[in-house]
Amino acid sequence: MKINMAYYRKKDWKKFLKIIDDRDSMYDFWEDWHKSYLNAKRSLTSKGFIVNDYVVDLGKLKTYCKIRGLKIDGKARSQFVSEVK
Repeated sequence: MKINMAYYRKKDWKKFLKIIDDRDSMYDFWEDWHKSYLNAKRSLTSKGFIVNDYVVDLGKLKTYCKIRGLKIDGKARSQFVSEVK
């Protein structure tokens, strides 16, 4: 099974933190997030998933959430990435 995982670029991290609604539950530093991301990716791969690193365009994410009346939180980000074809 193929899945998309949201990948945030280091250069976008500060902007990302400013636009999300669940800031208090997100890592302060990109390096910490990236380490967690790699661990999650390894875990999924070891279970047989094919993982696509989906580089999130923050503008598209904001538009997606605005159109749907969603907060920019983990649930909405996951939904956004899962709907990408």
